[in-house]
Amino acid sequence: MKTKQLSMLDNYGKVSKEEIYSSPVYNVKRVPIDKIRANAYNPNAVAPPEMKLLEVSIWEDGYTMPVVCYYVEEDDVYEIVDGYHRYTTLKTSKRIFEREQGHLPIVVIEKDMSNRMASTIRHNRARGSHSIELMSNIVSELVDSGMSDAWIVRHIGMDKDELLRLKQITGLASMFKDSEFSKCSELDIAENKKVELESIKIDEEYG
Repeated sequence: MKTKQLSMLDNYGKVSKEEIYSSPVYNVKRVPIDKIRANAYNPNAVAPPEMKLLEVSIWEDGYTMPVVCYYVEEDDVYEIVDGYHRYTTLKTSKRIFEREQGHLPIVVIEKDMSNRMASTIRHNRARGSHSIELMSNIVSELVDSGMSDAWIVRHIGMDKDELLRLKQITGLASMFKDSEFSKCSELDIAENKKVELESIKIDEEYG
């Protein structure tokens, strides 16, 4: 019986190559900056003092985190999913650009556009502030591409009230075609839009 149990434990530890998951960080690439481009939807914003601190941090410690990219085969270029400010720092800091010889450490993920947008937001929400306007635009694009409220909530990490708030800010009735979470009328959207924008302005000024 004991021999059988040991055999079961040994087999439990054996995993086929197809089942082994390897995170992107285990395959960092050194890529010339001219082979990398920004995306058009990143809603993360960093104030000038923090950007200066980032430059000093990279100068003192080097690049300790790779930029997350997606390889666009038709353009033969890597498009940024996360790490835009690390990319910008290399482009704008002469001393860092020269030391790094114009190269940036990146990792590559394979995702479609909707999932890349969701990935960008997940990375940003974990550590930074966001542009409400750009966040709303991303939600609008995801809705237009056929993503449901449930998909957006699950993949971006926001709750249903936050999603509703972003939809209200845009004032686009078409975004409410998925009534999974929202039963607001077009009148509710129009009435709430001004209040929401004023509330956001107060939060940004005093929060």
